[in-house]
Parts: sequence; structure tokens; C-alpha cells
Amino acid sequence: MLKGKFTRYLAAAAVAALMTGTSVAEAAGVLTIGRREDGTTFDPIATAQNIDFWVFSNVYDVLVRVDKSGTKLEPGLAESWTVSEDGTEYTFKLREAKFSDGTDITSEDAKFSLTRIRDDASSLWSDSYQIIESMETPDEHTLVVKLSGPSAPFMASLAMPGASILSKAGMEEMGAEAYAERPIGSGAFSVEEWLRGDRVILTKNPHFWEADRVSLDGVEWISIPDDNTRILKVQAGEIDAAIFVPFARIEDLKTDPNLKVLLDQSTREDHLLINHEHGALAQKEVRQALDMAIDKQAIVDAVTFGIGEVAYSYIPKGSLYHYADNLQRPYNPEKAKQMLADAGASDLTLDYLVRAGDQVDEQIAVLLQQQLGLAGITVNLRKMDPSQTWDMLVAGEYDISVMYWTKDVIDPDQKTTFVLGHDSNQNYMTRYNNPEVKDLVAAARVEMDEAKREAMYVDLQKMAKEDVNWIDLYYSPYRNVAQSNIEGFFQNPLGRFFLEDTVKN
Repeated sequence: MLKGKFTRYLAAAAVAALMTGTSVAEAAGVLTIGRREDGTTFDPIATAQNIDFWVFSNVYDVLVRVDKSGTKLEPGLAESWTVSEDGTEYTFKLREAKFSDGTDITSEDAKFSLTRIRDDASSLWSDSYQIIESMETPDEHTLVVKLSGPSAPFMASLAMPGASILSKAGMEEMGAEAYAERPIGSGAFSVEEWLRGDRVILTKNPHFWEADRVSLDGVEWISIPDDNTRILKVQAGEIDAAIFVPFARIEDLKTDPNLKVLLDQSTREDHLLINHEHGALAQKEVRQALDMAIDKQAIVDAVTFGIGEVAYSYIPKGSLYHYADNLQRPYNPEKAKQMLADAGASDLTLDYLVRAGDQVDEQIAVLLQQQLGLAGITVNLRKMDPSQTWDMLVAGEYDISVMYWTKDVIDPDQKTTFVLGHDSNQNYMTRYNNPEVKDLVAAARVEMDEAKREAMYVDLQKMAKEDVNWIDLYYSPYRNVAQSNIEGFFQNPLGRFFLEDTVKN
């Protein structure tokens, strides 16, 4: 049940709607977006899921933002900054800004937020921020960050949603658990209510430093797990937009004059996660055989209808240091079968965790079950509700599972650290462990020579492919649909929705 000012607001909107014949959402200027699964938290350091980050980007602000092109940094809460000649000291000047509760955003809040992502036990991102040695706040609008050494990705890491600026006073008063449910934000919209399993209700934040830029009165992120249901609702006009449009529906939806199909350039890569701690999957040769037993082009053709493109590196095309000549193992189920026999894994049986209701995920699962079967591998499909699969992956309750990743920052360090050189998240739930790779990830982070750094990332892409940390499947654009009266509903390549610029005509 809706509460507080939003309830009163909707009541007033309903009266206006009855008088004009329009819907409540139309009268209120509330954008309704159908998404597949519910979020997990509003604590920025405690998640790595896009479904969380994409909402964070309009609930919180960061010191430094990524622009709409997804390639450049621009001022956020920090209106300017300077860097020392040795590259180890950054001085940020914070603009006059307020949190959603009307309190001032100060340098102490920024220091608190960065300390927390670096040091808190619940942080999934701590490795990327260990370079921060100390921080000082000479006044309310100045933050001085001292690094233990030069860091090429440091500025980019400040734009990551996990580094959002939180209210120190609010967090200390409420506690992390309560704050994660009903946060005090610093972005364009405030969390009015989170109805678990149903929707997140956001209202325009009047204290946002760019409030004049915001046209919408609110946004509702509605959880509709089944793809068909989500698309039917947008076709019927029951919701304004939907994300994760099934590939199979794209051409059909393009013919509807009331809708816009939006295929925005992305950094998305879909891949097959492998649990390296489960039996024969610990052997590199077994993982290589799996890679060889999968026909990626067949998946692209059958599942993405040619919209996708075969992937061959964890750093996607169009991204900094992408290695275009990385190894692509040929599809050869017979050779894969022999490799499994040589490794003593001829009778390999795998539990495949599948997100139920996700048409693309279910199609890939059937194809992979068939393809791996040709190499003598038995695959048991375990269809689970999408709200459960993440926790199961974290707990290691799977052998293989298809997931996807979109970059959150413009530098490759974040994804590289998270999937190849991270301890706290078990390398994106794969349990992959190669000390040589981990050392190279750390070295690349502090290498300031551009040519040397690029060579390091080329080596990392080669090493990841040799070890088969996961199996690269395909790259694809973001796939969204919106009513024709919606303007500015857009994702940049890193996935950020600019809802502060979205207009509902």
C-alpha cells in the first residue's frame, strides 16, 4: 500500500485523471518501466547487479560522472579537481548540493562513502579502492585523496555506481540495513517506497542540484519476470516502457506505430559461468573442452536473430584495450569429447542454473544442452525464479549458468579486477584462481605507460581465454521498448539511464 506524500500525490492525480480522461500515470508524469527482476539492495557497495546499478544512477550521484557517450568523464558532485604532478594526490572541490532529506552534501560524506567501499566487510568492490591511502577534508567542500601510488583507473572508478555518495549522518543514524531499504539519496529521484517483489517507487527529488533538469514527477520500476507478460503490458499501454526485450520480438514490435524499439550501443557480453570448484570443472582441459563443444555462431543466429555477435574476450568490442585477435576455439564436439576422455571426464554431468521466464536464457539453455550432449556431456536444466538465481550463484550452488555483464566504468580495470583478480566476490562467482593473473591485474592498475598497460591487458585477455575463466558467448545491444510519447529514454554504453532527461509527453 502506498504511503505518505506519494499517496496524497496520486490521489490528487487521480482526481485530475477523472476530470481529463487520462490515466493516473499520464496525469502524474510518472514513468513506469517493466523490468525482469526486482532489485536486491540500495546499498551501493553490496551489489554488482545491473538491475541495482541502473536504479542507483538516478537515486544517487557520484563525484565524477560518465557522459552520454559512455567514453568521457564529466563533473558530478565534484565540480572541479586537480592532480599533483606525481599523480598521487587528488583535490576535489564539491559543489553546493543537498541530499534528498534537505541536508547538505559535504566532503565528510564523500570521505565516508569512499572509506566504506574500500574498507567495509560487505563491499564487493574493495580491491579497486585499496589504492586510496588516506583522505582529508580541509573544509566542507574540499576532499583531498592521497593514493599509495599513481593509478590509471582511479578517476574512472569514482564514476562507478558503487562509489555513490551517501549521507554519513543518515547511515550512522539508520544503520546500513535500514539505509539499504529506504536510502537518503543524492540524485534526481528519491526512494518513496520499495515493495519487495513488485516495484520501486521513486519521486522527483526537489533538493537535487539539477532539479530544474528533471521533467518527470516520478518513476516506477516494476518487476515483471515473464518476458511475454512484460511485452504484452507495454503493447497494451499498461506501462510506459520495458527493458530486456526478447530478440524474437524486436522485428514485430518495430511494426507497432505506438511503440519505439530502442537498440542502444552497449558494452554487454553474455557468457557461461563455470564453477571451478566443482569436480572435473577444476581442470583447465575440461573447461577448454566445454568451450570447444559450444557453437557460438549457432547461438547468435538462433537466439539473437543475428542482432548479436560472437564474443571472444571479456573486454567487449569498442572498449579500451579490446584485443581483436584473441583466440576463438573452433566448434568441434568430437575433439571436445576426446579431450574430456583424456582428462578422465567422459561421464561429465552438469547442473545448469537457468532463469525461469527469461526467453533468451531458456533458449540458450536448450541449445547448450543439445550442443554439450554431442560431446557426451549430460546437462540437467534447473529453472529457478530470477530472484533466487543470484544468491545461488554467490553460494556456488551451480555448475554452469549463463549471465551477462555490462561495464560500469570506462576503464577495463573494474571488470578485470572483478572477474579475474578479486577475492571477495570469488571472481564473479566462478571461483577462478590464477595467482599469476591476479598479480598482473594489480600491476596493470598502477602502470601509467599507455603502451605497457595495453600490452598487459592483451596478455590478460589471452590468459583468461587459455584458462577459460568463463566461456564468452556473444555481444549485443541493449534492447528496450517505449511508448511513442516517451522521449529521452536511453542507455549509454555503460547502461546508465538518463531519466533526469526523460520526458513523458
